[in-house]
Amino acid sequence: MPESVELWWARRQWSKGVDVPYAVGTYRTDWSRYPVLVRQYHPDLNHGIVLSQVPPAAEVYLVWECDAGHRFVATPEEQRSRPGGSRRRSTWCPECSTLATGRRIPRAVPDLGMHVCGHLRDPRRIESDPDDDRCFLCRRLDRSHITREQLVSMAAPRSRVAVSAANGIGGRFAWQCEYGHPSYEATIERILSGRRCPVCRHARAGADAVPVGEAFISQWAPKPASAAEPELRRRLAEELDVDLGQNAVRVARPFFSHLEVWPDIIIPELRIAIEYDTTGRDGLEHVGRREETDRKKDRLLRAAGWEVVRVRCGKLQPIGPYDVTASGVTAALVERLVERLGEVRGPLIVDAYRR
Repeated sequence: MPESVELWWARRQWSKGVDVPYAVGTYRTDWSRYPVLVRQYHPDLNHGIVLSQVPPAAEVYLVWECDAGHRFVATPEEQRSRPGGSRRRSTWCPECSTLATGRRIPRAVPDLGMHVCGHLRDPRRIESDPDDDRCFLCRRLDRSHITREQLVSMAAPRSRVAVSAANGIGGRFAWQCEYGHPSYEATIERILSGRRCPVCRHARAGADAVPVGEAFISQWAPKPASAAEPELRRRLAEELDVDLGQNAVRVARPFFSHLEVWPDIIIPELRIAIEYDTTGRDGLEHVGRREETDRKKDRLLRAAGWEVVRVRCGKLQPIGPYDVTASGVTAALVERLVERLGEVRGPLIVDAYRR
């Protein structure tokens, strides 16, 4: 159970029998990966205890102050986990994050009565043609050649009751494809229009055409996030006679809504993926929950017969057995990467691809 920083520090003094349970700098390496949190923490707000004296996993309430001057209380774990889907710097502060996103006001659906089949009347149809009393959902089911029972069977278990009582207007429900991919949310209109499981839809556009573990060119792969990745690819191409033109690897289990992952650099001949990681301009990338995403990506690649070598820049610490730390793309980094490739696949194999 988290407690105030004063009580937490006093309890540590008692259990360890010393006035300073954790020396200044003890956890400097752990916190240096979060430069934004280093700026948000102020010892004068936390009983004079500096951040490098606080274990990252400690269950203690700390006072933080963001760049905008908002003060809030959060545990170290809560702060380290804040970078999620948002790429705004405001994500580090709960008040800034609320102000940036705003509140969504749900749109109310007016009660316009029911059809003889038991479904609610569609306000869109009434506005366009007040005399048309045909049921919206029944009409869409007939057009899609799907019975109501089949529609309900497509819903995820937790949504089947809701779908069976739905009228087809507005609300979103959870759906599950026949292959057991992660459930997804969509309206009944979207399901009846044929736009269903995103994993299946994305796989049909590329990943289904190759076996698990094969590298290929995918239309879904994002563009490089920085100029460092193309520069590293160019330098590696000067050192090794390999094909660096692929941008995706087929994996066995979904990575979010895809059956493929997109490493920064792919070497099919060695079945090695190279990632170039930095914290980014706002300190949001590859930290907190996004580090867990990196670990999941690495596990999927290894399960498909690949190995991952990550270049961890700045204060980022290695998360894999072959990761290297660096300050930028240099000739020394390329040489270290080639040595790492030799450790993974054997120096004789890698030397065979040297130019």
